[in-house]
Amino acid sequence: QVQLEESGGGLVQAGGSLRLSCAASERTFSVNTMGWFRQAPGKEREFVAAIRRSLGITYYTDSVKGRFTISRDNAKNTVYLQMFSLKPEDTAVYYCVAGYCSGYECSDKDRYNYWGQGTQVTVSS
Repeated sequence: QVQLEESGGGLVQAGGSLRLSCAASERTFSVNTMGWFRQAPGKEREFVAAIRRSLGITYYTDSVKGRFTISRDNAKNTVYLQMFSLKPEDTAVYYCVAGYCSGYECSDKDRYNYWGQGTQVTVSS
C-alpha cells in the first residue's frame, strides 16, 4: 500500500507563491503517474496537474497553465507543485495522488488508487 505524505500548504496573499511536496512511501509497478487534485468548499474535486514518473510528461488543467509547474524527483520518490501568481479561486484542499494512466486519462480521478490526506491552500485577496 503506497502512502503519500503532503507538505507545503498554507496561507498566502493573492499574487504570491507556494510549493507543495508529496513523498511516496514506495515505488510500485501499479503507479506510473503522480499528481494533484483539489477541492474547494461546496465544489467537486478537480484535476490540477500530473506528471508521468519515467517520461516526465506533464498534464495541467487549463486554469493553472502558465502559473503552476509540476515536477518530480524520482530518486526521492517525490513530486512537487510549484504555484505562482496564486488567486483566491485557487483556495482549496490539495490532494496528492498516484496511479496508472496515460494521456487524457490522467485527469480522471478514478485512475488514481492512492490519495494523500490533503493540505490546505488559502489565498487571500
